[in-house]
Amino acid sequence: MFTRALIVIGLSLALLACSSQPKWYEDPDTHIVRKGETLYSIAFRYGRTASELTRWNRLGNGSLIHPGQVLRLKPPPGGSSASSTRSTSRPPAKPLPKIPAQPSPKWAWPTNGRINVQFGAKPGPGTGVLIDGKAGQPIVAAASGSVVYAGSGLIGYGQLIILKHNDTYLSAYGYTASLLVKEGQEVKQGQRIATMGEGPERKPRLHFEIRRNGEPVNPRQYLSTK
Repeated sequence: MFTRALIVIGLSLALLACSSQPKWYEDPDTHIVRKGETLYSIAFRYGRTASELTRWNRLGNGSLIHPGQVLRLKPPPGGSSASSTRSTSRPPAKPLPKIPAQPSPKWAWPTNGRINVQFGAKPGPGTGVLIDGKAGQPIVAAASGSVVYAGSGLIGYGQLIILKHNDTYLSAYGYTASLLVKEGQEVKQGQRIATMGEGPERKPRLHFEIRRNGEPVNPRQYLSTK
């Protein structure tokens, strides 16, 4: 009887845990916008581009989103048998235009220090490099661009800044101790945007990454050799 009671309690707790999961874990094809998120932070989280989310969700040029909004994370289906049986005179939807790739900007190192963890390695997210340094040392923009995210809403990055350089390239700066820029601000290459904070193992480190069309790429392919 005691064993059976334990089993029943365990199953009840498991069901309770499942029912308490946030809604954004229920459907991997969609994301429910939370307070403080931007289109770029959501795209960054799922390895997409903001342009893709804009097209797939037909957000328009403003790309405004709000908490509670459901965003599609994959292209909409081209059509289904159910829709073809409906009596409608509307013509089929036109394919969404693709954004042409843009050239890479000229990159500079975002801070002084030695690369301690290489691209794809742990600890850290594995999507960039970890640069050792001293607590509070300056972090600068690796290339000119605009601040599209500044906050701590992405798990595993600490305080994070994301810069948009063009429709193809983004750069990200994680584990910062202080944020010196705000979303929507334009920055120049070499401009101070943050200070170094603690990364994995509670050591002063910067997580730095470059993304091309939403995909992480090895920053060492774009930066001059130290």
